[in-house]
Amino acid sequence: GLGADATQSAAVLRIFAAKGRPSTNPLIVHIADAAIARRYAAHWPAEAQRLADRFWPGPLTLVLPKHPGIVREATAGLDTVGLRCPNHPLALELLREFDGPVAAPSANRSTRISPTTAEHVRAELGESVDLILDGGPCPVGIESTVLDLASGTPTILRPGFVTAAMIEQVIGP
Repeated sequence: GLGADATQSAAVLRIFAAKGRPSTNPLIVHIADAAIARRYAAHWPAEAQRLADRFWPGPLTLVLPKHPGIVREATAGLDTVGLRCPNHPLALELLREFDGPVAAPSANRSTRISPTTAEHVRAELGESVDLILDGGPCPVGIESTVLDLASGTPTILRPGFVTAAMIEQVIGP
C-alpha cells in the first residue's frame, strides 16, 4: 500500500494525488498494535479490544471515533477513523519503528485492481511515489473487512476476509 503520516495533511494529500483518489473517500490508518490504535481513537470500546485481540494483526479494519491527532484529510472530514493492524512482517516493522499512524490505501490508481507485487506498483504509480519497499508478493488480494463500531450497532461497511460469522463469534450479532 501507499503510506503517509496520518498526522500530517501535506503527506496525506500526496496519497490522494498519486492515486487520483477523490478526497471524499477516507483512508484506512494502519498502526502496529492495539496500544497505538487506542492513541488515535477518541473512544476504544471493549468490543474493539476483543476484535483486535482475535484478528490483529490481520485483515480487519475497525471504524471508531477519531482522535484529533488524525488529520481531517485522512478521514475525508469524518469524525471517525478506520484503524487496522496489517499482518505483514515488513509493514509491521515499519509501523513499529514509526510508532504512529500511517494512512495507507492500496498502492494503485483509484478504481483499479489492487496490486499484489512491487512490480505492479512500479508499473502503475511509477515516479508518483518516493520509495517502494518490496516485501514480496501479497498472498491475498482481498481488501480488509471494514467494521463500524462508532455508530452504536456493529455494521460491516465493506465485506472482506473476516466474515460476519467470525465477528459474531467474538462480539455477538
